[in-house]
Amino acid sequence: MVRGVVSGFLAVAAAVLVLLPATALAQEGQIAGTVRDAQSAVMPGVTVEVTSPALIEKVRTTVTDSVGAYRITNLPVGTYSATFTLQGFSKQQQNNIVITTNFTAPVNATMSVGQVAETVTVSGEAPTVDVQNARQVATFGGEHENAQYQTNFLDLVRFARSELLVSGCL
Repeated sequence: MVRGVVSGFLAVAAAVLVLLPATALAQEGQIAGTVRDAQSAVMPGVTVEVTSPALIEKVRTTVTDSVGAYRITNLPVGTYSATFTLQGFSKQQQNNIVITTNFTAPVNATMSVGQVAETVTVSGEAPTVDVQNARQVATFGGEHENAQYQTNFLDLVRFARSELLVSGCL
């Protein structure tokens, strides 16, 4: 009789252990829907992002398929926002989407034609000037020759004397 009770208890304990993970995984839902344009045509290629503090990664992203449908699964219970973007169309956002256990929130969007925005970033830097070393670059036949001049009074006297010699004054 004791063996029968122990066997029954072990069977119940095993069933609880098997069903417990399934119950824990059931604490999630999903968001699904279709994206259309203003003329009700389906829109493939729309980027759909959902955000929520309930998400560890904070953002989940998908793209609508060829019939404009999307589905984001395995979302923890919580409140979400969905953003729909496609180049050439205005960005659409829907807030306060509540996900409960085993619930699929239907979130459809209608995209309207928007302005194409272009961002041009221009950056420039001032040239670096080395004020410690004076160098002069001269070009001879396509080759660059870097000449570095360090003069002192004695060099000046030598130069002046050589000029006077060449000119015939000395």
